[in-house]
Amino acid sequence: MSGLRDIPSETKIRKFIRRILFGKNLFCPECKNRQVVSCQNRYYCSRCRRRFSLLSHTWLANCKISLPRLWVILWCWTAQVPISQAESIGGLSKKAVRYWYTAFRSHLPQDQAVLEAIIQLDEAYFGGWKGQTLLMAKQKGTRKLAYRILPHVEPSRTDAISFVRAYVKPGSILCTDGFSIYTDIDQFHSLKHRVDIHKAWEYSQTSEIEGVFGNLRTFIRRMYHHTTAKQLPEIVSEFCFRFSHPEMFKNPRYYLQNSLYLVPTG
Repeated sequence: MSGLRDIPSETKIRKFIRRILFGKNLFCPECKNRQVVSCQNRYYCSRCRRRFSLLSHTWLANCKISLPRLWVILWCWTAQVPISQAESIGGLSKKAVRYWYTAFRSHLPQDQAVLEAIIQLDEAYFGGWKGQTLLMAKQKGTRKLAYRILPHVEPSRTDAISFVRAYVKPGSILCTDGFSIYTDIDQFHSLKHRVDIHKAWEYSQTSEIEGVFGNLRTFIRRMYHHTTAKQLPEIVSEFCFRFSHPEMFKNPRYYLQNSLYLVPTG
């Protein structure tokens, strides 16, 4: 918990956020006028007469907690602190922690890669017989992932072909297990298909994607305890972004620099 010893003061956090949003010179988010009057953390534009605050034109506009407390909860989320622990660390209710974890997750940039060279593809099931199927592929030797969540537990060959056409560059090598949905998939997309037969204890060509699925299940269990079918897409998206862009989660500063921006309301 060493990161908690370095929580900035509210003044420093405000200064940091102001630099992210406005750069060196404050301006009106609506008309971009620099003739802005400041009074007790509120601002007034002399041209369009709009009043605004530091966060009023961002997705943090309705933040009801202090900036230092927000920083603590954001630190917990970036550090993968489970909700139950973040509740006691941040002094918020479990419902409030869940709200903020969802808010942080929903403002990650979208990131779906087209994979090439050698790709490992596999599927997993979440939610039992009434759950969903997750197709996920990994470019071997990299942190590049692509995924698709299907609204059913029995994926078809059509699902597999559609996924490969969307996320696998022609001419690549595709490695899968022996599941029938991948049979002759190289006849429907320009690629070379290699197969591991898990019943024969063959795992060398799919070991990386198998490891990713193991990490995903551990991530869900450790951080969120479980997931519902409704929450699965956003949690998988969070996991994949964490896997592909670990630099984004070094501390709250990196996250805010890449997720906080001005949105005009007019």
